[in-house]
Amino acid sequence: MAEESHLTHVREDGSAHMVDVTEKKETTRTAVAEATVTTRSDVVQQIFEADLPKGDALPVARVAGIMGAKKTPEIIPLCHPLPLGKITVDFERLEDGMRIEAAVKTRGVTGVEMEALTAVSTAALTVFDMIKAVDKHAVISNIRVLEKSGGKSGDWSVER
Repeated sequence: MAEESHLTHVREDGSAHMVDVTEKKETTRTAVAEATVTTRSDVVQQIFEADLPKGDALPVARVAGIMGAKKTPEIIPLCHPLPLGKITVDFERLEDGMRIEAAVKTRGVTGVEMEALTAVSTAALTVFDMIKAVDKHAVISNIRVLEKSGGKSGDWSVER
């Protein structure tokens, strides 16, 4: 089977457009993404003990991540609005920061990778906002999709 040689979001005249997904088969689709926030070990302790000057960062960041996933088509111009059935945002403590993981699930005609990426990005930005008073040099990095399932392209995951 020959691959298409053009970009799906670009018309022949070079202008961007939203892809027509109306003929695609509806399936259950999931995506998992991650992000890392690197900071000092004393700040990690403050985060996980809910002892930051701005308050308890983790529940705020979790809600922000969930809201971010739901708002994805409002901030990423060519994303389709999707009925998101499940969104989780979880935090793993690291010695020098935290790993944020989001999982998003829908039953629809297009994938939820962008929603998972938006969830971890928004959660990471929220953690940064909550810790910037104690660490202006924190770093957000390693934002990536870890796995996806459903749809014509099938299932895949990165080696962890």
